[in-house]
Amino acid sequence: MTAPLEGIKVVDWTQVQSGPSCTQMLAWLGAEVIKIERPGVGDATRHQMRDIPNEDSLYYLTLNSNKKSLELNIKTDEGKKILTDLIKQADIFVENEHPGAAEKAGFGWDDVHKLNPRCIMGSIKGFNPHSRFENVKAYEPVAQCAGGAAATTGWYEGEFNIPTQSGAALGDSNSGMHLLIGLLAALLQREKTGEGCYVYQSMQNAVMNLCRIKLRDQQALDRLGELDWYACYNTPGFTWGDTLPRPENAEGGAVLGWCYRCKNYKADPNDFAYIVVQREEKPYTNFCKTIGREDMLTDERFATAEARDKNKHAFYAEVEKFTLQHDKYELTTLLGNAGIPVGPVLSWKELEDDEELQADGTITKVEQGGARGTYLTIGLPFFLSSYKPDIQRAPSLGENNEEILTELGYTAAQIADLKTAGAI
Repeated sequence: MTAPLEGIKVVDWTQVQSGPSCTQMLAWLGAEVIKIERPGVGDATRHQMRDIPNEDSLYYLTLNSNKKSLELNIKTDEGKKILTDLIKQADIFVENEHPGAAEKAGFGWDDVHKLNPRCIMGSIKGFNPHSRFENVKAYEPVAQCAGGAAATTGWYEGEFNIPTQSGAALGDSNSGMHLLIGLLAALLQREKTGEGCYVYQSMQNAVMNLCRIKLRDQQALDRLGELDWYACYNTPGFTWGDTLPRPENAEGGAVLGWCYRCKNYKADPNDFAYIVVQREEKPYTNFCKTIGREDMLTDERFATAEARDKNKHAFYAEVEKFTLQHDKYELTTLLGNAGIPVGPVLSWKELEDDEELQADGTITKVEQGGARGTYLTIGLPFFLSSYKPDIQRAPSLGENNEEILTELGYTAAQIADLKTAGAI
Protein backbone atom coordinates (compact mmCIF):
# COMPACT_ATOMS: atom_id res chain seq x y z
CA MET A 1 0.00 0.00 0.00
CA THR A 2 1.27 3.45 -0.90
CA ALA A 3 0.67 6.04 1.78
CA PRO A 4 -1.02 9.13 0.26
CA LEU A 5 1.44 11.54 1.92
CA GLU A 6 4.57 9.41 1.65
CA GLY A 7 7.60 11.68 1.27
CA ILE A 8 5.90 14.72 2.81
CA LYS A 9 7.73 16.27 5.77
CA VAL A 10 5.77 18.18 8.40
CA VAL A 11 7.12 20.38 11.18
CA ASP A 12 4.49 20.35 13.92
CA TRP A 13 4.70 23.30 16.32
CA THR A 14 1.28 22.64 17.84
CA GLN A 15 -0.04 21.58 21.21
CA VAL A 16 -3.15 20.43 23.06
CA GLN A 17 -5.89 19.35 20.59
CA SER A 18 -6.71 21.52 17.58
CA GLY A 19 -3.27 21.42 15.96
CA PRO A 20 -2.22 17.91 17.04
CA SER A 21 -5.46 16.41 15.69
CA CYS A 22 -4.55 17.82 12.27
CA THR A 23 -0.92 16.75 12.29
CA GLN A 24 -1.74 13.28 13.61
CA MET A 25 -3.98 12.76 10.59
CA LEU A 26 -1.12 13.88 8.34
CA ALA A 27 1.08 11.27 10.06
CA TRP A 28 -1.53 8.55 9.63
CA LEU A 29 -1.67 9.38 5.92
CA GLY A 30 2.06 8.75 5.66
CA ALA A 31 3.78 12.08 6.29
CA GLU A 32 6.86 12.31 8.51
CA VAL A 33 5.70 14.56 11.36
CA ILE A 34 8.27 16.14 13.69
CA LYS A 35 6.59 17.47 16.82
CA ILE A 36 8.35 20.41 18.46
CA GLU A 37 8.04 20.34 22.27
CA ARG A 38 9.39 22.40 25.16
CA PRO A 39 12.47 20.77 26.72
CA GLY A 40 11.67 18.90 29.92
CA VAL A 41 7.97 19.83 29.71
CA GLY A 42 6.54 18.84 26.36
CA ASP A 43 2.98 19.26 25.18
CA ALA A 44 0.78 20.31 28.10
CA THR A 45 -1.48 17.33 27.51
CA ARG A 46 1.27 14.87 28.43
CA HIS A 47 0.55 15.69 32.08
CA GLN A 48 -3.17 16.47 32.00
CA MET A 49 -5.86 14.09 33.29
CA ARG A 50 -3.43 11.23 33.85
CA ASP A 51 -4.87 7.82 34.66
CA ILE A 52 -1.43 6.25 35.31
CA PRO A 53 1.08 8.13 37.51
CA ASN A 54 4.21 9.38 35.70
CA GLU A 55 2.98 8.12 32.32
CA ASP A 56 1.89 10.25 29.36
CA SER A 57 -1.85 10.82 29.54
CA LEU A 58 -4.39 9.31 27.19
CA TYR A 59 -5.15 12.89 26.12
CA TYR A 60 -1.63 13.17 24.69
CA LEU A 61 -1.44 9.64 23.29
CA THR A 62 -4.68 9.83 21.31
CA LEU A 63 -3.54 12.99 19.50
CA ASN A 64 0.13 12.34 18.82
CA SER A 65 0.64 8.81 17.56
CA ASN A 66 2.97 8.13 14.62
CA LYS A 67 4.91 11.35 15.24
CA LYS A 68 8.51 12.06 16.18
CA SER A 69 9.30 14.23 19.21
CA LEU A 70 12.01 16.89 19.22
CA GLU A 71 12.62 18.91 22.37
CA LEU A 72 13.47 22.43 21.23
CA ASN A 73 13.75 25.75 23.03
CA ILE A 74 12.73 28.28 20.40
CA LYS A 75 13.82 31.13 22.69
CA THR A 76 17.50 30.23 22.26
CA ASP A 77 19.53 31.16 19.20
CA GLU A 78 20.47 27.52 18.75
CA GLY A 79 16.84 26.44 18.94
CA LYS A 80 15.80 29.03 16.37
CA LYS A 81 18.51 27.84 14.02
CA ILE A 82 17.34 24.23 14.30
CA LEU A 83 13.73 25.20 13.60
CA THR A 84 14.93 27.31 10.68
CA ASP A 85 16.83 24.35 9.25
CA LEU A 86 13.79 22.10 9.66
CA ILE A 87 11.50 24.58 7.90
CA LYS A 88 13.96 24.82 5.00
CA GLN A 89 13.43 21.08 4.44
CA ALA A 90 9.72 20.96 5.24
CA ASP A 91 6.71 20.64 2.98
CA ILE A 92 4.32 21.80 5.71
CA PHE A 93 4.81 23.87 8.88
CA VAL A 94 1.87 23.96 11.32
CA GLU A 95 1.43 26.09 14.43
CA ASN A 96 -1.36 26.94 16.85
CA GLU A 97 0.45 29.28 19.22
CA HIS A 98 -1.47 32.19 20.73
CA PRO A 99 -2.05 35.19 18.42
CA GLY A 100 1.20 36.93 17.46
CA ALA A 101 3.53 34.35 19.04
CA ALA A 102 4.82 32.84 15.80
CA GLU A 103 5.52 36.27 14.33
CA LYS A 104 7.27 37.41 17.52
CA ALA A 105 9.48 34.31 17.45
CA GLY A 106 10.41 35.01 13.82
CA PHE A 107 8.32 32.24 12.28
CA GLY A 108 5.28 34.03 10.89
CA TRP A 109 4.13 33.40 7.33
CA ASP A 110 6.37 36.06 5.76
CA ASP A 111 9.40 34.61 7.53
CA VAL A 112 8.57 31.02 6.60
CA HIS A 113 7.89 31.90 2.97
CA LYS A 114 11.30 33.59 2.68
CA LEU A 115 13.03 30.60 4.25
CA ASN A 116 11.33 28.08 1.99
CA PRO A 117 9.01 29.30 -0.79
CA ARG A 118 7.72 25.73 -1.33
CA CYS A 119 6.73 25.29 2.32
CA ILE A 120 3.02 25.43 3.13
CA MET A 121 2.22 27.02 6.48
CA GLY A 122 -0.91 26.29 8.47
CA SER A 123 -2.17 28.21 11.50
CA ILE A 124 -5.10 27.71 13.87
CA LYS A 125 -6.27 30.73 15.84
CA GLY A 126 -9.47 31.53 17.67
CA PHE A 127 -10.74 34.23 15.33
CA ASN A 128 -10.17 35.63 11.85
CA PRO A 129 -7.47 38.13 10.93
CA HIS A 130 -8.71 41.69 11.43
CA SER A 131 -11.59 40.47 13.60
CA ARG A 132 -12.28 42.63 16.67
CA PHE A 133 -11.46 39.42 18.59
CA GLU A 134 -8.27 38.68 16.61
CA ASN A 135 -5.99 38.78 19.65
CA VAL A 136 -8.28 36.83 21.97
CA LYS A 137 -7.08 33.36 23.03
CA ALA A 138 -9.71 30.72 22.31
CA TYR A 139 -10.35 27.34 23.84
CA GLU A 140 -12.88 24.68 22.84
CA PRO A 141 -15.94 26.19 24.62
CA VAL A 142 -14.99 29.71 23.55
CA ALA A 143 -15.10 28.62 19.91
CA GLN A 144 -18.40 26.76 20.36
CA CYS A 145 -19.93 29.89 21.85
CA ALA A 146 -18.48 32.34 19.32
CA GLY A 147 -19.32 30.06 16.39
CA GLY A 148 -23.05 29.83 17.06
CA ALA A 149 -23.13 26.23 18.32
CA ALA A 150 -23.81 26.88 22.01
CA ALA A 151 -26.61 29.37 21.31
CA THR A 152 -28.45 26.76 19.25
CA THR A 153 -27.90 23.71 21.47
CA GLY A 154 -30.13 22.70 24.36
CA TRP A 155 -33.63 23.49 25.58
CA TYR A 156 -35.69 26.54 24.71
CA GLU A 157 -37.45 26.84 28.08
CA GLY A 158 -37.06 25.92 31.73
CA GLU A 159 -34.16 25.98 34.15
CA PHE A 160 -31.69 24.71 31.56
CA ASN A 161 -32.53 27.24 28.85
CA ILE A 162 -28.89 28.27 28.65
CA PRO A 163 -26.27 28.13 25.87
CA THR A 164 -24.92 24.58 25.92
CA GLN A 165 -21.70 22.98 24.68
CA SER A 166 -21.78 19.95 22.46
CA GLY A 167 -19.90 16.88 23.62
CA ALA A 168 -18.16 16.88 20.23
CA ALA A 169 -14.93 18.89 19.97
CA LEU A 170 -16.41 21.41 17.56
CA GLY A 171 -13.81 24.02 18.43
CA ASP A 172 -10.72 21.83 18.70
CA SER A 173 -10.57 18.64 16.61
CA ASN A 174 -13.08 20.11 14.17
CA SER A 175 -10.73 23.06 13.60
CA GLY A 176 -7.90 20.58 13.06
CA MET A 177 -9.89 18.70 10.42
CA HIS A 178 -10.79 21.93 8.65
CA LEU A 179 -7.12 22.92 8.59
CA LEU A 180 -6.29 19.46 7.25
CA ILE A 181 -8.59 20.08 4.29
CA GLY A 182 -6.84 23.38 3.59
CA LEU A 183 -3.37 21.85 3.83
CA LEU A 184 -4.24 19.00 1.46
CA ALA A 185 -5.70 21.52 -0.99
CA ALA A 186 -2.53 23.59 -0.70
CA LEU A 187 -0.40 20.53 -1.50
CA LEU A 188 -2.39 20.01 -4.70
CA GLN A 189 -2.09 23.69 -5.55
CA ARG A 190 1.69 23.50 -5.10
CA GLU A 191 1.82 20.77 -7.74
CA LYS A 192 0.57 23.41 -10.20
CA THR A 193 2.40 26.52 -8.95
CA GLY A 194 5.55 25.12 -7.34
CA GLU A 195 4.99 27.50 -4.43
CA GLY A 196 3.55 27.04 -0.96
CA CYS A 197 0.77 29.16 0.48
CA TYR A 198 -0.55 30.15 3.91
CA VAL A 199 -3.59 28.30 5.28
CA TYR A 200 -5.25 30.17 8.15
CA GLN A 201 -8.03 28.43 10.03
CA SER A 202 -10.01 30.14 12.77
CA MET A 203 -11.81 28.04 15.33
CA GLN A 204 -14.83 30.34 15.02
CA ASN A 205 -15.07 29.66 11.28
CA ALA A 206 -14.73 25.90 11.75
CA VAL A 207 -17.64 25.88 14.21
CA MET A 208 -19.76 28.14 11.99
CA ASN A 209 -19.18 25.86 9.02
CA LEU A 210 -20.62 22.89 10.90
CA CYS A 211 -23.52 25.10 12.00
CA ARG A 212 -24.23 26.50 8.55
CA ILE A 213 -27.87 25.38 8.56
CA LYS A 214 -28.42 27.70 11.51
CA LEU A 215 -27.66 30.65 9.25
CA ARG A 216 -30.31 29.19 6.94
CA ASP A 217 -32.74 29.11 9.86
CA GLN A 218 -31.87 32.63 11.03
CA GLN A 219 -32.60 34.08 7.60
CA ALA A 220 -35.87 32.17 7.43
CA LEU A 221 -36.80 33.47 10.88
CA ASP A 222 -36.00 37.02 9.75
CA ARG A 223 -38.54 36.60 6.96
CA LEU A 224 -41.22 34.42 8.58
CA GLY A 225 -41.13 35.35 12.25
CA GLU A 226 -41.48 31.68 13.31
CA LEU A 227 -40.23 28.30 12.14
CA ASP A 228 -42.51 25.27 11.98
CA TRP A 229 -39.59 22.82 12.02
CA TYR A 230 -38.50 23.92 15.52
CA ALA A 231 -39.70 22.07 18.62
CA CYS A 232 -41.15 25.24 20.14
CA TYR A 233 -43.45 25.88 17.16
CA ASN A 234 -47.07 26.27 18.27
CA THR A 235 -46.12 25.77 21.93
CA PRO A 236 -48.56 27.61 24.24
CA GLY A 237 -46.86 30.50 26.01
CA PHE A 238 -43.78 30.54 23.82
CA THR A 239 -42.93 33.88 22.21
CA TRP A 240 -40.71 34.06 19.15
CA GLY A 241 -37.96 36.67 19.22
CA ASP A 242 -35.56 37.91 16.57
CA THR A 243 -32.96 35.18 17.08
CA LEU A 244 -33.09 31.40 16.90
CA PRO A 245 -34.42 29.54 19.95
CA ARG A 246 -32.68 26.40 21.13
CA PRO A 247 -34.19 23.41 19.31
CA GLU A 248 -34.26 20.77 22.06
CA ASN A 249 -33.78 17.39 20.35
CA ALA A 250 -35.66 18.30 17.16
CA GLU A 251 -33.99 17.07 13.97
CA GLY A 252 -33.60 20.54 12.51
CA GLY A 253 -35.03 19.90 9.04
CA ALA A 254 -38.35 19.29 7.36
CA VAL A 255 -38.97 16.00 9.16
CA LEU A 256 -40.03 15.02 12.68
CA GLY A 257 -36.94 13.77 14.47
CA TRP A 258 -36.88 13.10 18.20
CA CYS A 259 -34.95 11.17 20.84
CA TYR A 260 -37.34 8.70 22.48
CA ARG A 261 -37.13 6.87 25.78
CA CYS A 262 -36.95 3.09 25.57
CA LYS A 263 -38.07 0.53 28.10
CA ASN A 264 -34.90 0.42 30.21
CA TYR A 265 -34.31 4.17 30.42
CA LYS A 266 -34.74 4.30 34.21
CA ALA A 267 -31.87 1.86 34.75
CA ASP A 268 -29.85 2.91 31.71
CA PRO A 269 -29.64 6.69 31.09
CA ASN A 270 -28.74 5.98 27.46
CA ASP A 271 -31.58 3.59 26.61
CA PHE A 272 -32.94 6.01 24.02
CA ALA A 273 -33.36 5.83 20.27
CA TYR A 274 -33.56 8.62 17.72
CA ILE A 275 -36.35 8.22 15.17
CA VAL A 276 -36.99 10.34 12.10
CA VAL A 277 -40.53 10.44 10.71
CA GLN A 278 -40.64 11.69 7.14
CA ARG A 279 -43.29 14.13 5.92
CA GLU A 280 -44.48 12.32 2.80
CA GLU A 281 -47.64 10.22 2.95
CA LYS A 282 -46.08 6.90 1.94
CA PRO A 283 -43.27 6.78 4.54
CA TYR A 284 -45.60 8.16 7.21
CA THR A 285 -48.12 5.42 6.48
CA ASN A 286 -45.35 2.85 6.67
CA PHE A 287 -44.24 4.26 10.03
CA CYS A 288 -47.72 4.14 11.55
CA LYS A 289 -48.31 0.59 10.36
CA THR A 290 -44.91 -0.54 11.67
CA ILE A 291 -45.58 0.72 15.18
CA GLY A 292 -49.17 -0.59 15.11
CA ARG A 293 -50.77 2.87 15.23
CA GLU A 294 -52.82 3.15 12.07
CA ASP A 295 -55.20 5.33 14.05
CA MET A 296 -52.57 8.09 13.75
CA LEU A 297 -53.23 8.15 10.01
CA THR A 298 -56.69 9.56 10.57
CA ASP A 299 -56.23 11.42 13.88
CA GLU A 300 -56.72 15.05 12.84
CA ARG A 301 -53.75 16.08 15.02
CA PHE A 302 -51.37 13.92 12.98
CA ALA A 303 -53.03 13.12 9.63
CA THR A 304 -50.98 15.68 7.67
CA ALA A 305 -47.41 16.89 7.96
CA GLU A 306 -48.65 20.38 8.75
CA ALA A 307 -50.86 19.03 11.54
CA ARG A 308 -47.96 17.09 12.99
CA ASP A 309 -45.84 20.26 12.96
CA LYS A 310 -48.46 22.01 15.09
CA ASN A 311 -48.79 19.10 17.50
CA LYS A 312 -45.18 17.92 17.78
CA HIS A 313 -45.11 17.14 21.47
CA ALA A 314 -48.41 15.29 21.38
CA PHE A 315 -47.02 13.28 18.47
CA TYR A 316 -43.83 12.48 20.36
CA ALA A 317 -45.88 11.31 23.35
CA GLU A 318 -47.92 8.90 21.23
CA VAL A 319 -44.84 7.45 19.54
CA GLU A 320 -43.15 7.03 22.90
CA LYS A 321 -45.94 4.72 24.03
CA PHE A 322 -44.50 2.34 21.45
CA THR A 323 -40.79 2.95 22.06
CA LEU A 324 -41.22 2.25 25.78
CA GLN A 325 -42.14 -1.34 24.90
CA HIS A 326 -38.67 -2.05 23.44
CA ASP A 327 -35.04 -1.45 24.25
CA LYS A 328 -33.02 0.67 21.85
CA TYR A 329 -31.49 -2.28 20.01
CA GLU A 330 -34.83 -4.03 19.47
CA LEU A 331 -36.29 -0.74 18.29
CA THR A 332 -33.44 -0.08 15.87
CA THR A 333 -33.79 -3.55 14.36
CA LEU A 334 -37.57 -3.36 14.08
CA LEU A 335 -37.80 0.10 12.55
CA GLY A 336 -34.58 -0.20 10.57
CA ASN A 337 -35.83 -3.34 8.83
CA ALA A 338 -38.94 -1.39 7.86
CA GLY A 339 -36.88 1.34 6.19
CA ILE A 340 -37.45 3.92 8.92
CA PRO A 341 -34.49 6.17 9.86
CA VAL A 342 -33.55 5.18 13.42
CA GLY A 343 -30.50 4.76 15.61
CA PRO A 344 -29.67 3.84 19.20
CA VAL A 345 -28.05 6.30 21.58
CA LEU A 346 -24.72 4.57 22.17
CA SER A 347 -22.72 5.32 25.30
CA TRP A 348 -18.95 5.50 25.14
CA LYS A 349 -18.77 2.27 27.13
CA GLU A 350 -20.81 0.57 24.40
CA LEU A 351 -18.66 2.11 21.67
CA GLU A 352 -15.45 1.14 23.46
CA ASP A 353 -16.59 -2.51 23.58
CA ASP A 354 -18.09 -2.63 20.06
CA GLU A 355 -16.48 -5.61 18.30
CA GLU A 356 -17.57 -4.42 14.84
CA LEU A 357 -15.92 -1.03 15.30
CA GLN A 358 -12.76 -2.75 16.51
CA ALA A 359 -12.78 -5.17 13.59
CA ASP A 360 -12.96 -2.47 10.91
CA GLY A 361 -10.33 -0.25 12.57
CA THR A 362 -12.65 2.53 13.67
CA ILE A 363 -11.46 1.78 17.19
CA THR A 364 -7.81 0.75 17.11
CA LYS A 365 -5.66 -0.85 19.79
CA VAL A 366 -2.21 0.73 20.03
CA GLU A 367 0.83 -0.89 21.65
CA GLN A 368 2.31 1.98 23.67
CA GLY A 369 4.49 -0.10 25.99
CA GLY A 370 5.67 0.80 29.48
CA ALA A 371 3.19 0.85 32.32
CA ARG A 372 0.50 1.78 29.81
CA GLY A 373 0.71 -1.37 27.75
CA THR A 374 -2.04 -0.79 25.21
CA TYR A 375 -4.71 1.84 24.72
CA LEU A 376 -7.61 2.40 22.35
CA THR A 377 -7.91 5.28 19.93
CA ILE A 378 -10.25 6.34 17.15
CA GLY A 379 -8.56 5.38 13.90
CA LEU A 380 -8.71 6.98 10.47
CA PRO A 381 -12.36 8.10 10.22
CA PHE A 382 -12.65 7.29 6.51
CA PHE A 383 -11.73 4.19 4.52
CA LEU A 384 -9.41 4.15 1.52
CA SER A 385 -9.58 1.12 -0.77
CA SER A 386 -5.84 1.31 -1.47
CA TYR A 387 -4.43 2.21 1.94
CA LYS A 388 -4.86 1.39 5.61
CA PRO A 389 -2.79 3.29 8.18
CA ASP A 390 -0.47 1.47 10.54
CA ILE A 391 -1.21 3.36 13.75
CA GLN A 392 1.83 3.32 16.01
CA ARG A 393 2.53 4.58 19.52
CA ALA A 394 3.07 8.23 20.41
CA PRO A 395 6.69 9.28 21.07
CA SER A 396 8.12 9.90 24.50
CA LEU A 397 9.36 13.44 25.12
CA GLY A 398 12.50 14.10 23.08
CA GLU A 399 12.64 10.51 21.87
CA ASN A 400 13.87 11.53 18.42
CA ASN A 401 16.24 14.36 19.36
CA GLU A 402 19.42 12.68 18.18
CA GLU A 403 17.84 11.10 15.10
CA ILE A 404 16.44 14.40 13.82
CA LEU A 405 19.52 16.48 14.61
CA THR A 406 21.83 13.90 13.07
CA GLU A 407 19.80 14.08 9.85
CA LEU A 408 20.28 17.86 9.95
CA GLY A 409 24.04 17.29 10.05
CA TYR A 410 24.81 17.77 13.74
CA THR A 411 27.56 15.65 15.26
CA ALA A 412 27.32 13.88 18.60
CA ALA A 413 29.52 16.54 20.17
CA GLN A 414 27.36 19.35 18.80
CA ILE A 415 24.22 17.65 20.09
CA ALA A 416 25.81 17.42 23.53
CA ASP A 417 26.60 21.16 23.35
CA LEU A 418 22.97 21.89 22.44
CA LYS A 419 21.85 20.05 25.58
CA THR A 420 24.31 22.03 27.67
CA ALA A 421 23.02 25.29 26.15
CA GLY A 422 19.42 24.32 26.94
CA ALA A 423 18.39 24.35 23.29
CA ILE A 424 17.21 20.74 23.48
